[in-house]
Amino acid sequence: MPLPKPTATYRLQFRNGTDFSSAISLIPHLTKLGISHLYASPVFTATSGSTHGYDVTDCNEIDPALGGLAGLEQLSDALAQAGLGLILDIVPNHMAASLENGWWRSVVEWGSDSPYSGHFDIDWSQPLTLPFLGDTFEAECAKGRISVELDQHTHALAFRYYDSFYPLAPASYATALAEIGDDPVAEQLLSIAPPALPDQAPAFHARIGEICSDTEAFTRFQQRLAALSPGAVTLQDLHALQPYRLTSWKSANRHLSYRRFFEVAGLVGLRVEDRDVFEDSHRLVLDLVKRGLVQGLRVDHVDGLADPAAYLTRLRAAVGDHVYITVEKILERDEALPKAWPISGTTGYEFIWSLADALSDPKGIAQLHAAFAEIGDDERPYEVQFTDAKAQMLRENFAGEVDRLTALATEITERSGREFPTGVLETALCTMISALPVYRTYSTASGADDGDVARLESIAATAAAIVTSDDTRQAITFVRDLLKHNSPGIDVALLSRLRARFQQLSGPIMAKSLEDTLFYRFNGVLGLNEVGGNPTLSNGPAAFHAAMVARATDASEGLTTTSTHDTKRGEDARARLYALTEAPEPWLAGVERWRRQNAPLVEVLRTRPVPEPAVEWTLYQALAGLWPLDGLADPDLYDELPRRFLAYTEKLLREAKLRTSWTAPKQDYETAVAGFVKALFSAENRDFLIDFDETLQPYVQAGLLNALSQTMIKLTAPGIPDIYNGSERMDFSLVDPDNRRPQRLGLPSPAQPPHADRSSFGDYKRWLIATVLKLRQGETAPIFEGSYQPLEVSGPGAGQVIAYLRDSKSGTALTVVPRGVFGMVQADALRVDPALFDNTTLHLPDRLTGHTLWNALTGKSLAASPSLPVGPLFQDHPIALFITR
Repeated sequence: MPLPKPTATYRLQFRNGTDFSSAISLIPHLTKLGISHLYASPVFTATSGSTHGYDVTDCNEIDPALGGLAGLEQLSDALAQAGLGLILDIVPNHMAASLENGWWRSVVEWGSDSPYSGHFDIDWSQPLTLPFLGDTFEAECAKGRISVELDQHTHALAFRYYDSFYPLAPASYATALAEIGDDPVAEQLLSIAPPALPDQAPAFHARIGEICSDTEAFTRFQQRLAALSPGAVTLQDLHALQPYRLTSWKSANRHLSYRRFFEVAGLVGLRVEDRDVFEDSHRLVLDLVKRGLVQGLRVDHVDGLADPAAYLTRLRAAVGDHVYITVEKILERDEALPKAWPISGTTGYEFIWSLADALSDPKGIAQLHAAFAEIGDDERPYEVQFTDAKAQMLRENFAGEVDRLTALATEITERSGREFPTGVLETALCTMISALPVYRTYSTASGADDGDVARLESIAATAAAIVTSDDTRQAITFVRDLLKHNSPGIDVALLSRLRARFQQLSGPIMAKSLEDTLFYRFNGVLGLNEVGGNPTLSNGPAAFHAAMVARATDASEGLTTTSTHDTKRGEDARARLYALTEAPEPWLAGVERWRRQNAPLVEVLRTRPVPEPAVEWTLYQALAGLWPLDGLADPDLYDELPRRFLAYTEKLLREAKLRTSWTAPKQDYETAVAGFVKALFSAENRDFLIDFDETLQPYVQAGLLNALSQTMIKLTAPGIPDIYNGSERMDFSLVDPDNRRPQRLGLPSPAQPPHADRSSFGDYKRWLIATVLKLRQGETAPIFEGSYQPLEVSGPGAGQVIAYLRDSKSGTALTVVPRGVFGMVQADALRVDPALFDNTTLHLPDRLTGHTLWNALTGKSLAASPSLPVGPLFQDHPIALFITR
């Protein structure tokens, strides 16, 4: 019998010390926490040493490093015995472009003749590019780093480059062995290689293994092969005979013959839009579902697929209606999830920016942004910087993808009898992508739906207003129409490819220009620089309530998350940074002091300060989010924390792509900034550390209260609460890989409800989660599937309260949490000064009058009335939840 749908999920990051056995030991903790489903990161076989599992090498094998299929079966059985389900994270968009991937190795060896050549999104009009060398093939040959050897593990003649063996096409063995053809091993290889066929590859390699089993003969063969010391010219001639070209990793942005995941050449796109590819790549996961071992699926990067709706429809048909399906889809504000998708919802990034509305202050945000603009190098408005970042991505990091898209558009143009001057179509396409306010549209072979037609009309109008040439405006109109609908005389297959390529490019451009560029430049308020968010926007509690009303109607089965493996910082760090917007003045004064204090640490490099003021600002704010609760008394402040912060600093600088980058690192600049960071933590700089710690204390207190409010909202708002990998206690992590560090999970629960104070914050937060999640099971569970009603609060403290009802036939839940209470949190406990809520009243609907409100955190009761004083609601705990039944 299928398990009920999830009521709460726990995202567990496998690898990094966590396998199926350790997951089984965690089940009692999950049960006590009130979790209904373990939500696992990818568990399919991935590249050796993978820390995340998204670099899958075998879709149809459970990673032996985690315990293999037997281990997964044991985990599933143990979960079922405890009444828990299992949700798997699947990766249909891409696989590892690694020689460990059998499908990919076959493509490398056999080229377009490989039975898997159609599984990957490869342009076979040219040789397969393999951008994994440190320099060009010619340069690496000249340095003696490339040789021809017989790989003993895969039984194939190959180009050896360090520890990688790129198999030679069997048809080229004769050229490779021409000078030692009289060797017995070489003779046997030459007798079997030319007639070998791709569908006989296993037998071919097995025969090579037999030939090489004569150790003495094989050793002589390897020695003769090595003694040849083929020159660079000979190697280049052999290279030209391969179905691939080994190239420098630096060339991937400008020339790549396959679709990659974002900028990662090591991840190659899968063509799951093809039914055979879908079936081949989903064979195991569908079997796991059929056997009842898996109850839910999380689809990674759904926007990378050629046709997400078609994929999800096929997946739903394959697994049935009872399986929970959620997708990683980043929704922009005012963007709705396509209603035709047969899924339960998203992984919840849109919920995070709703929390920013609830817990940050728009006036403080404006003040911080204004101060940042004064010291920064770029005073242009955010929207202009965003467009510029997109243009940079298209021009530099995705130049190859732009070229392929332009070539496709040019082919359609020529077939339709149109002609545009050189460069005009490329400009039109890039300007339209830059104008797109969402990750992508969803045009298919049949054209665009009404919503996407309107979106395309809008971006075309925006793009046309930007460009200066009439030819480009005409090209924009032409491209718009190609994306919107089919036209007589234009091949539908070509149009479908154009639409897919346009949409598969617009998503990465949005992600890389915003999340991985602008979020490292536009740093006035780091707490807003979050996946799915907008660094400039926080519309206050009214916007939060409006979003929750809509969520209760349209997304009640999606996940409500606050931390993931991809968020820019941990949920509790973000909650602390919200507090900066509540009282920007003390923080800004502190920044000015610290800049003066640390001025001797700033270097001058090529006439510019290092770090520049905007980077220094960002470092202080990032450090504020990471700062330990014990402050100067925490031993990690002088050891582990500086190491983590240095890794973050490198990512900050390179992702910004201003004075250094991943593709063109500037070592002297990075070294100078790293020296500044090291000096911040040095014993000689203790005056700064003391000042920083003292300035931060009221923000720490307010941030902890924000974190508890955030947690209570997540637990009671519309959607399914998702707890991330250790964040049930506390999560002050930085961006990945910091947020994927091994965690101490399943620590013993306190015997009594802990006090809500700083020293017990982790225990209290965990207790709060466990207490509330129990209410989402059993007879009170339907309450949290019901409607959402914001409540009016009046009086002097009204702006410091968020209150709402969840309502169903089974009863009502009343949530009341504080917000914006900087400077009003007691020093010895996470409690708001009671005087704040004097004469502040919560207004309940008349229909609740006469009902008893049961305090879910204390067990006490009070009578509901149309007007309730707010202060007493926080008498026992800093947040409040009441239930009527």
